[in-house]
Amino acid sequence: MGQSGDRGADVVAHKDGKRWLVQVKRWKSRVGIDVVDKTVEALNTYRADVPVIVALNGFDDAALRHLPTLHREGYPLQLWDRPRLIERGARLPPVPPIEAVAGRFDHRMYQEEAITTIVNTYLEGHSRKALIVMATGLGKTFVAAEAYRRIFTGGSARILVLAHTNPLVYQLERTFWPFLTPSQETLVWNGDEHPPVADLARASCVFASQQTVYEQLQRSGELPHFDIVLIDECHHAGGVMYDTILGETRAGSDHGPFLLGLTATPWRADETDIEHYFGAPLITVDLVTGLRNGFLTNVDYRMFMDNINWEGLENLHGDRFTPGAINRKLFIHEWDDSVVLQLRRAWEEQPQPRAIIFCGNIDHAVTMRDKINALGFTRAEAIFSQSRTGPSMGSFERNRVLLDFEERRTNVICVVDVFNEGIDVPDVNIIVFQRVTHSRRIFIQQLGRGLRLAEGKNKVIVLDFVSDIRRFAAGLDLKDQLERDPGDRTGPIRVRLPNKVTFQRVGGEDARSESFLREWLDDVAAIEEAGDDVSVLRFPPTLPGSRL
Repeated sequence: MGQSGDRGADVVAHKDGKRWLVQVKRWKSRVGIDVVDKTVEALNTYRADVPVIVALNGFDDAALRHLPTLHREGYPLQLWDRPRLIERGARLPPVPPIEAVAGRFDHRMYQEEAITTIVNTYLEGHSRKALIVMATGLGKTFVAAEAYRRIFTGGSARILVLAHTNPLVYQLERTFWPFLTPSQETLVWNGDEHPPVADLARASCVFASQQTVYEQLQRSGELPHFDIVLIDECHHAGGVMYDTILGETRAGSDHGPFLLGLTATPWRADETDIEHYFGAPLITVDLVTGLRNGFLTNVDYRMFMDNINWEGLENLHGDRFTPGAINRKLFIHEWDDSVVLQLRRAWEEQPQPRAIIFCGNIDHAVTMRDKINALGFTRAEAIFSQSRTGPSMGSFERNRVLLDFEERRTNVICVVDVFNEGIDVPDVNIIVFQRVTHSRRIFIQQLGRGLRLAEGKNKVIVLDFVSDIRRFAAGLDLKDQLERDPGDRTGPIRVRLPNKVTFQRVGGEDARSESFLREWLDDVAAIEEAGDDVSVLRFPPTLPGSRL
């Protein structure tokens, strides 16, 4: 957290089943009772249990005198000053948690291969760049953090970690913490936090937004020296900001910092080739490989076809066989009540059900939340980014909703334009698609929100209600890849249910419609990202005497 508008919560953490809220003040003066009051107010806002104020220069007499009163009123406020922080820090083991907690951070064979390859590439110096492609849920950030830990052990390498959004910047910092010693300082540098230049030049790890670094270069043309520049979600490279950063830092060049790119989805809609920046991938583990080998949870993907107006096909002719024309004629778009009923049925199938619903806009997300809550089988919340014209959700509201979702106080979250990248809730076991996207990258990232392994989770049920012919093409392509003979397998394979993609109506599987679509569509992989005006049909449909 620690963002503008966070309502007094710099850090929210979990310990012993309780939610801790931490407010940090680096003031030269002592912290007074006004901060105490705001922290107690934040406790209620975030529904937290234990409030903590950290003040590097201590607290004034009024704040200290007020503490017993708060304790008597049931507020277990803790006040930590510099001596208290030093005393607590002295208790920490001198090694990273990954070394101190045996078995907690075990990694898989493909992860070890990627880690070793990154470390060797960096140390041998034959190349100054590396690209790692791993599907969402396979641990690409884990790989990068462990590679950095091993590199740092042999010296004092400083790393700049870049991302394109503030939430992702904070998540990356949290992911790296278990791999760092207590003496390694981390800093966040983005639109909300502006560390002094001296601190940026000293910290072992700086986690920054691309926009903040770009703006710094525009002002001064200089950055502190870093030994490694890591770009997460590096398929975003290729724009003006990243081009400027890579050009000024010379990252990836012979005499510049080592450049490491991470992505789950290396495809771009334009002609930019990310291998131009990062080189060919050192390792690639795609979604289908992850599913086949048990690195991701099993997927039960259900594409619903009840809203297809088959009779509308008869009115398509000539050069009008394009996604735009087909979608306007073929689909009946209003069916939110049916979606909620199908969600309720899936809810009864899953142990400890948890769901994410991808909605098209804010009003739709709020409508879905209200319909689910009206049925009463679980509690839903809506979450969305800032809106210029419609409803607005502040950062503190989004943070609270996310906390409630992570802690199971809420079990369904209806989202708009968030959760595509960088958000990890491993125990989600139901995904609902109601959002049209013509991007293969976004589709795979959204699907990946439900594919992570978790204790007690044996599959994710995907309910796809998207009314777009390109989504059906994506489903056919995924089904074909999963059913293709993978060849010989090596290494242990966990016992699992078969992955499957089915085309359904409310009454059950609809193989007849699937067969028709397969004959009708030309190249399913190409159609997935086809524009509205591109011809996508193999032949004009003819329906004499039958809708099929």
